[in-house]
Amino acid sequence: MAEQDVLKLAREGIDAFNAGDWQRFKAPLAPDTLYYEPATQRRVQGPDQAVQINQAWREAFPDAKGTITKAVASGDTAVLEITWEGTQRGPLTAPTGTIQPSGKRVSVPAVQVVTVQGNKVKETHHYFDMMSMLQQIGALSRAA
Repeated sequence: MAEQDVLKLAREGIDAFNAGDWQRFKAPLAPDTLYYEPATQRRVQGPDQAVQINQAWREAFPDAKGTITKAVASGDTAVLEITWEGTQRGPLTAPTGTIQPSGKRVSVPAVQVVTVQGNKVKETHHYFDMMSMLQQIGALSRAA
């Protein structure tokens, strides 16, 4: 697969998330796709589980939007630098428990490493700054 096609598949996940289009989000995922968030310690396998995690983010931040600021590909792997922005209007499930809505807006830097196999997304590793997100919604003091 050409690198521009790998980038297109990787970008599709962000575009579909932004639109809240879960069928579109799921379409490019391999049947055994792996979605991994080190910041939340969540690792799931399968398209339905990957959709569920992303729907939960959308429920916590209904206006969430990812802006891709840089995208590169090499072979079967794409790397997206993303800025996530949104307002916490719903409960947020975090490693420490559920955080009630704060009404506060966040801007969080992130990186997704997306591996493609054939014409499907095989793995997505999503790295983001959980500490600054928790500080921005008031769930963590600056001193922590």
